[in-house]
Amino acid sequence: MSENTDHNSAQNQEQGSEPRIEGVFSTTEKTTIGFGHTQKKVKQDVLVYAKEIEDNKVVIKALNDKYIPIGTAKTISKENLLSNYLPDPDVYQNKVYPILRNISRTVARGERHLRNKENFSAEMEFKNALRVDEENIRATFGLGLSYLQRGDAKRGEIVFKRLVKLKGAFEPQHKHMFNEFGIHLRKNKLFNQAIKYYARASQYSERDENLYFNMARTYYELGRNSMALKFIRKSLEINSDFEQALDFKKFLLKKMPKHNLKA
Repeated sequence: MSENTDHNSAQNQEQGSEPRIEGVFSTTEKTTIGFGHTQKKVKQDVLVYAKEIEDNKVVIKALNDKYIPIGTAKTISKENLLSNYLPDPDVYQNKVYPILRNISRTVARGERHLRNKENFSAEMEFKNALRVDEENIRATFGLGLSYLQRGDAKRGEIVFKRLVKLKGAFEPQHKHMFNEFGIHLRKNKLFNQAIKYYARASQYSERDENLYFNMARTYYELGRNSMALKFIRKSLEINSDFEQALDFKKFLLKKMPKHNLKA
C-alpha cells in the first residue's frame, strides 16, 4: 500500500464519478499499559492511512512515527470508516502525502535504472526508499531484481526471504514483479527457493497460468519432470491456448513416454 501514492480524485471527478477516499483518519482505541497491580486501560488516539478500493471497501494501515503506513492492512467498510474514524487532512497533506510521493519517485527512478540494466544505480535508489519505508514492496522487489540481474545470488536470496514474509507482495497489482523475480531466482539456479516462492505466490494468485508455467520450468530444472508436467497441466487448465505451455508440454511428453497415454 505504502508504495502507491497516485492522486486519483481529479481523474474520478473528470469521469463524473465520486472521488474515492484516500487520506489520514484518526480513531480512539483502548490499550493496556503496565504490569500486575499497576496495569490499567487507557484510551489513545491512533492515526491510520485509508484508501478506498472497490465495492465500498477501504483498506487501512497504521501510521508509524515517521508517518509511513506499516503492518498488516485491514479492510473495513466505507460506512465503518465514516462512522468511527475522523478525517485528518492536515496530517495527510503536510506529512503523509509528501513522504509517499517522494518514496514513489525514488522507486520509479530505481525501476528506470533496472530497465536500463544499471543495476548499481537501481540498488542505490531502492535502498534509499527502503531506509524510509522498510516494507515498501516495489522497492523490495526492485532491490532483489537488481541483485539477481547482476548474478549476486547470495544477496538475492536474502531479499527472497524477506519477500515471502510480505503478504502484500503477492497481490494482483504486483503480479508482473513476482513472476519476474521468480524467473530470476530460477536463472540464478536458486531452484528450491524459486519453488518456495511460487508456492507462496500461488496462495494469493491461484488463477495465474504464468505462475504455474514458471513452476513447471523450475521443476524441470530440478530434474523432476513429473512435477513439471503436473504444473504445465495446471497452467493449461487456466489458459488452454497458452502457446509456450503447449510447447513445453509436448517437450516433456517426449522425454516421458510413459505419460503419453495420460496427456
